[in-house]
Amino acid sequence: MERRDFLKQSGFTLTALLLSPWSVYAFPRREGEVLIPFADQPPVSENKRVLLDWNHLDTFITPNEKFFNVSHYGKPEVALGAWKLEVSGLVDNPLLLTMEDIKARPRQEVTFTLECSGNHGFPTFTGAIGNAKWAGTPLAPILEEARVQENGIEVIFFGHDVGEEERRGVKMRQNFARSLSLSDALEDTVLLCYEMNGEPLPHANGAPLRLIAPGWYGIACVKWLKRIEVRDTRFMGRFMARDYVTMREEKRSDGESVWMESSVGRTKLKSLAAKVTRLGDKYCIYGAAWGAPIDRVEVSIDNGAWRKATLDTTESAEFAWKIWHFNWDNPTKGEHTVVSRAIDTRGNIQPAGDSAHITGKHTYWESNGQIVRRVHIP
Repeated sequence: MERRDFLKQSGFTLTALLLSPWSVYAFPRREGEVLIPFADQPPVSENKRVLLDWNHLDTFITPNEKFFNVSHYGKPEVALGAWKLEVSGLVDNPLLLTMEDIKARPRQEVTFTLECSGNHGFPTFTGAIGNAKWAGTPLAPILEEARVQENGIEVIFFGHDVGEEERRGVKMRQNFARSLSLSDALEDTVLLCYEMNGEPLPHANGAPLRLIAPGWYGIACVKWLKRIEVRDTRFMGRFMARDYVTMREEKRSDGESVWMESSVGRTKLKSLAAKVTRLGDKYCIYGAAWGAPIDRVEVSIDNGAWRKATLDTTESAEFAWKIWHFNWDNPTKGEHTVVSRAIDTRGNIQPAGDSAHITGKHTYWESNGQIVRRVHIP
């Protein structure tokens, strides 16, 4: 579809686009367009958790009130007036920063698609993802100011959320914590974030301050930050070494099975057919791809040949999802299967759902296999 026709059918004018704070035409709402629901739409979550409804995705940026949130020790109330961020451990210049101190530093923004590593790990958990414009100050200059000592190799991020754990009969009351290697923490895109989509960071998403590490799963982006500590050994807390660990059985050429356990980290290449629409006798499949720099997306219908989808090129943020559409000409009545696969700029292909890479995985984390959707054309 040509760009001018795309906008025309979407009902937008240039003036509307200029006035709109976010791009909203990636999933156009065209007058008269009818949604054809997927037959495998998961049931509504019983605990009323906020999850993205792919059927109603119509903006490049996910509104704050529709952005998913996950917590393991509840959502702590943090009194901003008394809040300070401690930077300590193996540093020559420990810091204690107020929010005023942090906001006085250079401000930086990044548009980043944040996904829970358990997304699509089981049938009812399919909307733990959102795309937002995050703003804060870069972490690297703060670590440089703190002067990390030569033996400092690990940066641990502690949240205000607290829970009780028990290991080998020892009960421990501890804060939620995750870590990055020093080199990863010093990446210039890693932010201490206090704004989300131009508004103060919502409480459910980690206010007053959270870590945003573009290219990493949500578990790495610690919320309700309390302390940043540099250490000389790898951190092995619950959410690094015991929980959020992917267990995978790998077959060697001699037939031996080797089990690999790895801590959930950087996002995996992934795509999804989000919805099917009809306008008159024209059908269109819309979807998104993320997890790596996207080169192209391909679509297969009813196990047919892979055909190239059209990427929306109006948004080019490095760490944001790519919206795509595929014009589905003359589908026959009845049930069909629709599956997409993403290919990144290095030539890596999103794995098939029945590939050894996916079937050998025995935990639901990092489930990035191709997702087959079922739809009934009336």
